[in-house]
Amino acid sequence: MNLLMLSGDSSVAQGRESTFYRMLHRFSMHWERIDVICPRAEGAEARTVHGNVYLHPSPWHKARQPRFIKQKVEELFDQRPYALITSHDFGFFYNGIGARWLSKKSGVPIVSEIHHVEGYPHAVTSKERLYRTLARRYIKWARRWAAAFRAVNQHEVPDLLREWGVDEEKILVLPSLFIDYDVFRPLPDVEKVYDVAFVGRLVANKGLFTLIDAFAQARTMYPDIKLGILGSGPLRKEIDKHMRLNLLTDNVTIIDRVDSAEEVARFYNQSKMLVCASTAEGGPRVTVEAMACGIPVISTPVGVMGDLITDGENGLLFEWQTAQLAAKIRLLLHDQAKREEIGEAGRESVQGFGVNTVIDAYARGYLDLIDRLGGAD
Repeated sequence: MNLLMLSGDSSVAQGRESTFYRMLHRFSMHWERIDVICPRAEGAEARTVHGNVYLHPSPWHKARQPRFIKQKVEELFDQRPYALITSHDFGFFYNGIGARWLSKKSGVPIVSEIHHVEGYPHAVTSKERLYRTLARRYIKWARRWAAAFRAVNQHEVPDLLREWGVDEEKILVLPSLFIDYDVFRPLPDVEKVYDVAFVGRLVANKGLFTLIDAFAQARTMYPDIKLGILGSGPLRKEIDKHMRLNLLTDNVTIIDRVDSAEEVARFYNQSKMLVCASTAEGGPRVTVEAMACGIPVISTPVGVMGDLITDGENGLLFEWQTAQLAAKIRLLLHDQAKREEIGEAGRESVQGFGVNTVIDAYARGYLDLIDRLGGAD
């Protein structure tokens, strides 16, 4: 059977061996052919990967993505049938608008993939509040014609879909997080450099100012503690200014990027703990990677974290409050035995995220849906 994906990820069309590229490698084994329509991006061009995955990036701005989808899909439909269409839906829902046209024209079942809702559970900018409103309106519209909605966590998105009127039988929980345990593993001989670590884009939903303020509070008790930040993004200048105002420059190291997953794993292992202060996430992937390395994680209950972490056992959870985060950081700094206990429990709890296990289950979920809808005949 053939699969058509309307994706928001252009990394593979850019020639990058990204997480999406690695996912497609295993996923492609379950399909005769996969066509991926994605947005315009620098360096993106039509490519074929893994023998049967074809990338079709748009030459136009994202605002014209529905038109490109219509044009490209008419061409593809003339060449072969498709058993299923998936639409990665977020932001202004350009893919979903194109998907609606496809559902009317072709009769091929559409799955709307809602990895997370921007601005949910907390919106920190007016843009995120707009996106959350658009998501609600889109889902209430799409529930009438989408064959199913895919969620990648057990509770956060499924509960929201139910609240917004999606029928239970249309909600598919198919996780997306997978871990390469050969890379993300404990490295006992690596020296600890950072007391606290952050990995991710320097953007509003990552809660970086909450983290920095909590770190500043923890420093009053531990004046020499070190924060390591691995990531880049539009908030870099504001973060630098915030650190200067809090006299934290000597306590914080920012690394824009590293060149390999192995170096990311080493960064985790150089840290006594990882903090995720995000206000909205689909994963987050970095927390699960750190846990696989045996590094204790402090996180808000976003994405899979609310499903995965039992507070005080295999990780620590906090409710977006600076003082609460500072207290959790101080707890782990003070109690090495607790730190090691949580780190080991966290490592054990993420052993079900192997790449083959997760991606095969993802593919089976779609193949079962096709069977249920009668599309395999």
